[in-house]
Amino acid sequence: MMTAALVERMAPEDLWTLFQRVVPPAPVRPQGGGHRRRGDREVLAAIIFVATSGCTWNQLPPGFGLSGVTAFRRFTEWTEARVWAAPPGLGRARCPG
Repeated sequence: MMTAALVERMAPEDLWTLFQRVVPPAPVRPQGGGHRRRGDREVLAAIIFVATSGCTWNQLPPGFGLSGVTAFRRFTEWTEARVWAAPPGLGRARCPG
């Protein structure tokens, strides 16, 4: 399985470190039933892949270890939490030059 290498390529350590400062904590769910929540870094990598590759959520390669439905659901959750807005204190990245 190529999950770790793919995740590292799509969501490198420096990006992941910044992202952890703005992503909301996972909701607490009752014990029993259901699947374990997929890791935020893996989902972030999948979202970046979809955003940059031109593929649809349903075309997400299995190498990410999660479905396009899961990635889209978390994308929606994070969008509602305004994760993609410029967070206070982080500012926006600037291009050199």
